[in-house]
Amino acid sequence: MPGSEPVSLTAKGIKLSFGPNAVLRGVDLDVPAGTTTAIIGPSGSGKSTLLRTLNRLYEPDDGDILLDGRSVLADNPDQLRQRIGMVFQQFNLFPHRSVLDNVTLGPRKLKGLDADAARELGLAQLDRVGLRHKADVRPATLSGGQQQRVAIARALAMAPQVMFFDEATSALDPELVKGILALMADLASDGMTIVAVTHEMGFARSTADTVVFMDHGAVVESGSPEHIFDAAETDRLRRFLSQVL
Repeated sequence: MPGSEPVSLTAKGIKLSFGPNAVLRGVDLDVPAGTTTAIIGPSGSGKSTLLRTLNRLYEPDDGDILLDGRSVLADNPDQLRQRIGMVFQQFNLFPHRSVLDNVTLGPRKLKGLDADAARELGLAQLDRVGLRHKADVRPATLSGGQQQRVAIARALAMAPQVMFFDEATSALDPELVKGILALMADLASDGMTIVAVTHEMGFARSTADTVVFMDHGAVVESGSPEHIFDAAETDRLRRFLSQVL
């Protein structure tokens, strides 16, 4: 079982079509170990589809996906998903289980942890997201921001080598967004490898090492936050920024 040391993630020429509709048109992505990449772009540009393809919820039609320099396309997708933690826009928690059960289910079922070890791990991760005191309640009693924190704790409990955030704040009330972005920034400063699809430009500017701008299923421009926000080279990126900033 690989350890949870952060690893690099590379996508080479990823293509994906749904029927006649080309959704990803040869996407390249290079995320060095321990860095944060923010993916920005208009709705329908393929950002979320790219994340789902990189952890093989969708299989690419063409291209390659490498973790730590090694192709993972031949691996068992379930094993790959143990290495890549994913936090979605919707929290996807089990409503009939306690918060702690939600966090420990993966380590128990997939990693074979016994109940005591899983409980200790689960409480440590809930501590990390500030929710240890909610371990025994049901998710429905929590705010949206708290539910998203539980979803993050659940992903972290699998000791992933890479974390994906897919618009992790877009279902939240504005006052709850800040807390989740701060938590993501903490993980980034801890040296986790992170890929975040986000419409929070402040987060992209302040936390990301690299910002990738996608449009129509392709990477139009990528670079440092300074480059993307202050020295955009393409009309498409300038137009997009003028609408969101």
